[in-house]
Amino acid sequence: MSCAKIIPIDSSVLELCPVEILEGLDVPLYASYISAGFPSPADDYLEDKVELSNYLVQNPTSTYMMKVKGNSMQDANIHEGDLLVIDKSLKPRDGLPVVCFLDGEFTVKTFRYISGKVYLEPANPAYPRIEITEEMDMRVWGVIVWILHKPVKQ
Repeated sequence: MSCAKIIPIDSSVLELCPVEILEGLDVPLYASYISAGFPSPADDYLEDKVELSNYLVQNPTSTYMMKVKGNSMQDANIHEGDLLVIDKSLKPRDGLPVVCFLDGEFTVKTFRYISGKVYLEPANPAYPRIEITEEMDMRVWGVIVWILHKPVKQ
């Protein structure tokens, strides 16, 4: 997969990835559920195929993906190398993870609205929460709707 690198952020970059890379990617879907507790007998038959773009993308014309570099959101389960599926048509709400353009740089943070003020909150205690003031140029580029990563980093 090829993604285009964009603006540096705190010695890291986000990479823009076209959502079209998911089109036509059919993955087998089995009819049985998998147990996360005690094992159960498998049904061993294929129900259908899932086209990932249909599953991950609600609004195709307003959805894009970015690849993460950096660790400011590690406690929100967003890690370096993850692919973020971002919907720019969704309105940011308190507690949602967002991609923002802040003073000329892209960043991934949790959107916070507290007592009439907007904050961008990291999910790593090594980074400070950012209070958005009138002097700042901040635009939300979209709400993160899916985080794609391997269960174990390889």
